[in-house]
Amino acid sequence: MERVNVAIVGGGPAGTAAAHAAASDGAATVVFEKGVPRADREGLGPDSTDAAGILDYWVDIMDIHPDEFADDILLQHLDRAEFIGPNESCTIKSTGIESSYDQFGYTFNRARFDDWLRERAEDAGAEYRTGVRVTGVDSDGPEAVDSDLDVDSSDDDPRHVVSLANGDTVGADFLILTDGPQRTVTNKVLDGYLPDGKQASELLASPKVNHIAYQEYRRFPEEVFEELKTSIKFWWGVMPGHTAYPWVFPNDNQVCRVGLTMPIGLDIDAIAEREEYALLKPDDDRIPQGDLHPSTARTRVGRRVRHRDRFPAGRGPRQTRRHRNVQHFVDQPNRIPSRSRHRGRWRRDGDDLGVPRGRRPRRRANRSHRGGVGRSW
Repeated sequence: MERVNVAIVGGGPAGTAAAHAAASDGAATVVFEKGVPRADREGLGPDSTDAAGILDYWVDIMDIHPDEFADDILLQHLDRAEFIGPNESCTIKSTGIESSYDQFGYTFNRARFDDWLRERAEDAGAEYRTGVRVTGVDSDGPEAVDSDLDVDSSDDDPRHVVSLANGDTVGADFLILTDGPQRTVTNKVLDGYLPDGKQASELLASPKVNHIAYQEYRRFPEEVFEELKTSIKFWWGVMPGHTAYPWVFPNDNQVCRVGLTMPIGLDIDAIAEREEYALLKPDDDRIPQGDLHPSTARTRVGRRVRHRDRFPAGRGPRQTRRHRNVQHFVDQPNRIPSRSRHRGRWRRDGDDLGVPRGRRPRRRANRSHRGGVGRSW
């Protein structure tokens, strides 16, 4: 059986950051990443779909300044966040937290950022293995997670044994679980430490929090992009749910990430006064959702078909008949279009906000897997 000091399950930012720290301290470290294909990456890598922006104080928390990045990672420096409601709006230009980074925040190419973190960990001596699926972990029990960090790796029996889909096993003195919001491996491991009748999947994923109902990349008209390229925008009161909000995050080359965050399990049939919500028609029986580019991969997660972004940096979707019904910001980003039955068109009637809206998806699209919660960037 192969032996290492540190085994890490999941090769996203948390996993590669842990790998960098462990390897920098001289530990024999290996990262296991199942990997997914993306059009903007050669070979397999982490999902790299969500979380593509950083506020100023996170630069110091991460201890990674954007000046360290390769040229193709940082997309936009941000100077504000705009929050737009039906009656009131506000703009925030400072987080109020002291930071070594002078801007409000920044957006970045998530896939390239993840690859850079991997390269950084490998440069420190960590091994990163893709296309490797972890099927289970056997640990010594509570004593395997005690406070004694002085482990003799020459012991015959490792504290943790990681089982891989190909039948191999890897022994590790320390185990770090960073397998993303779905927690496929983490939940199984933690279940062994919980009382009978308790499951980690129920404790770690509340059904009352948010998930991203959809997100996509859209190319904006030049004059619109120039107005919003240094800001992140959120709208409230245009969809039901106290924590429901459409949002726009700027990338580059006139492309923005556009999305809708909704409460998990929202029952649209229970919404009585639908006329109060600009993006909800009285006869809607599904949460409005945008179509994605035909090249977008679809990954089945539980009962929900989850659409994954696969665009290379700076490339927007082709305008084909298949997704004409996806709405665009056109020339007035601060106005809300009324819902028109004519696909792919705006019809303005004097409203004073602007948000994207799309066709009505199957109801299943609003049933998030329990892991994908509460993240809009």
